[in-house]
Amino acid sequence: MPAIEVGRICVKISGREAGRKCVIVDVIDENYVLITGPKSLTGVKRRRCNINHIEVLDKKIDIAKGASDEEIIKALETTGIIDFMKERIKVKLTPILLKR
Repeated sequence: MPAIEVGRICVKISGREAGRKCVIVDVIDENYVLITGPKSLTGVKRRRCNINHIEVLDKKIDIAKGASDEEIIKALETTGIIDFMKERIKVKLTPILLKR
């Protein structure tokens, strides 16, 4: 499994943005990271995210810690993975059993 680090591309597997790709912008602590899509590209807002709610991919871009959305889009263009970031992934959701 790739390490959780700044610039790593990942997929949200939980929440309303499940199946969308994002970039790790900062590592907050051992449980949380700061991610962004950017929103104009993938629909993922810049926010704090639990590492259990993302799945890291093997792709990585060169960005500085806390990079802006414009810097991230520029880095994605130079590596040529803009179209890869726009693709959504089908995430299998586990059914929630409701107690009646």
